[in-house]
Amino acid sequence: MKRKEFIRQLLKDGCILLRHGAKHDIYLNPSTGKKQPVPRHSEIDDRLIKHIRKYLGLM
Repeated sequence: MKRKEFIRQLLKDGCILLRHGAKHDIYLNPSTGKKQPVPRHSEIDDRLIKHIRKYLGLM
């Protein structure tokens, strides 16, 4: 999946950008308080997307 599309989904689901890192951006789900890094690759593997969404409590 394209990174832009995934970020759009995260923001729509209520996550916010906490900070920019060197190679990752850190997103926070305010309702659960969980933080998760998202890589800055143009394409992100579907398994990684599933892991990030599950950890943030979006599944």
